[in-house]
Amino acid sequence: MSLKQTLIVYETLDSAYVSGQDVKELFSAFPEVQVSVRTVEGEKGRTDFVKIVIPGTDGKSNGGNAPTFGIVGRLGGIGARPSRIGLVSDADGAVAAIAAALKLAEMKKRGDHLPGDVIVTTHICPDAPTKPHEPVDFMDSPVDILTMNQYEVTPEMEAILSIDTTKGNRVINHKGIAISPTVKEGYILRVSEDLLRIMEMVTGQLPVTFPITTQDITPYGNGLFHINSILQPAVATSAPVVGVAITAQSVVPGCGTGASHEIDIATAAKFAVEVAKEFTRRTCSFYSKEEFERLNTLYGPMKILQTMGRESAAQS
Repeated sequence: MSLKQTLIVYETLDSAYVSGQDVKELFSAFPEVQVSVRTVEGEKGRTDFVKIVIPGTDGKSNGGNAPTFGIVGRLGGIGARPSRIGLVSDADGAVAAIAAALKLAEMKKRGDHLPGDVIVTTHICPDAPTKPHEPVDFMDSPVDILTMNQYEVTPEMEAILSIDTTKGNRVINHKGIAISPTVKEGYILRVSEDLLRIMEMVTGQLPVTFPITTQDITPYGNGLFHINSILQPAVATSAPVVGVAITAQSVVPGCGTGASHEIDIATAAKFAVEVAKEFTRRTCSFYSKEEFERLNTLYGPMKILQTMGRESAAQS
């Protein structure tokens, strides 16, 4: 279970004064876990990027060769003060990612070691701006997407789950969690059978997926509509990326307060933990390497979708 960890993290972040140092303090009882905090100033404010590394017994950080797994808590900000009081819906991705890290840290302390390293990243900003979006307003971020990817997507991550609140739309009409198809180097691949299996096991229900478009996997700032930033990590890595959406049956603005549901956040965290267990011991695959190679042979690389496109290249 990850509910206890979710409640601990939620209460820690639900403060006008919270910073990345408060998150680091949560892991003070786990000396093997490495936590770093970096404060970054942007045009619209400042935020604290947090990186948590839970080393594996055969992980690369210990000289081993087990796969390294990445969990990104993707969001604009955990709060929109002073226009909104309290934790906003958009904070759920950060809560889930940190709760997953806390659960993995406690598991390690109790003797349940994963073979590979797990790297968890997110950022903490209790006073982020908001921005207009259809059908409801989104949270904005004090820093741009390129900066977020710089600190949240690391070269060591060999596969990534990007957890993000995805309630401000009319295409996912389900309360709980849903996963996206795998995205890799500009290609939208089929949904991973292994992830569907793990999702069924974790939720005790039929798996739920959500649609994404080519626009959704291109970088922010190109003038195209995006469902949200859940798949923005995919523009900054060659590793396969899957979005884990925390969802609602109704349309909920990212800047709405009182809209977080602890059980749904805990489910996302638990799913991330179970995927981490299996991926680092090589029993879970995000995509078929053979199919991906065949796509590239037939149709060529699609890495241009990870860039700002031809218009940007022409200007440079």
